[in-house]
Amino acid sequence: MRPSPPPEPGGEGQSGEDRGEPVTGLLDGGDGVAALHLGRRISSWYDSSVITYNYRGIVTNSPPIDRATKLLDRMGLARSRDLEQAGISRSQIGRLVQQGQIERVGRGLYKRPDAPLSEHENLAEIARRVPGGVICLLSALRFHGLTTQNPFEVWLSIDRKAWRPRVKHPPLRLIYLSGPALTEGVEEHDVHGTPVRVFSAAKTVADCFKFRNKIGTDLAVEALREYRRVHPKELDAVWRAAEVDRVTQVIRPYLEALQ
Repeated sequence: MRPSPPPEPGGEGQSGEDRGEPVTGLLDGGDGVAALHLGRRISSWYDSSVITYNYRGIVTNSPPIDRATKLLDRMGLARSRDLEQAGISRSQIGRLVQQGQIERVGRGLYKRPDAPLSEHENLAEIARRVPGGVICLLSALRFHGLTTQNPFEVWLSIDRKAWRPRVKHPPLRLIYLSGPALTEGVEEHDVHGTPVRVFSAAKTVADCFKFRNKIGTDLAVEALREYRRVHPKELDAVWRAAEVDRVTQVIRPYLEALQ
């Protein structure tokens, strides 16, 4: 059986809209079907003229890789939620990782694959995961250049009442503090675009004497000597930090021996 030929222009099977005739029924109390067709035609034309990406109400005409690159250039390290807030879905994040466009450096944490590595990268990662914590003791000594030791754990102080962070990598060594011992002497440093809270060099030295049972008295004394070499005129700052930590009687003989 031969197939029937397509309808001729203007014949049956074509609506007035398809023939280019005026659309009626918009203002005369019709059922609104013609208006719906017209809206669809306009929407179709708009969607074909500009490629849009819509995720959770965020509409943009830039592809996910461009948004991810812009975000990582600004932040250095980004969490999954940061990427999602930029309009990048979790499935798109996964594809970008598989394609090598971005690199997963930890659970829910990403960076650009060509971003320079740093020995402080773990500190930035922890700062993103535990924003209320403060880098302390061995990690802070290393950050301030007061020791040659490179701890494999990130030493982090948190409030005594805080929940233990659920972080598997990098490994954490938690120190629980409260009151002025947790809030005094806190500095904020930029690491890969991430604000990292670290105890000052003077506060770190005082903390070493406060927690000498954890790190050893020898290391605390070494940190004090190195601090004096780097900051010879700022030993008063160590004494003030020792007052906050209530270790003045412990640190006094070592300070007097250095003066």
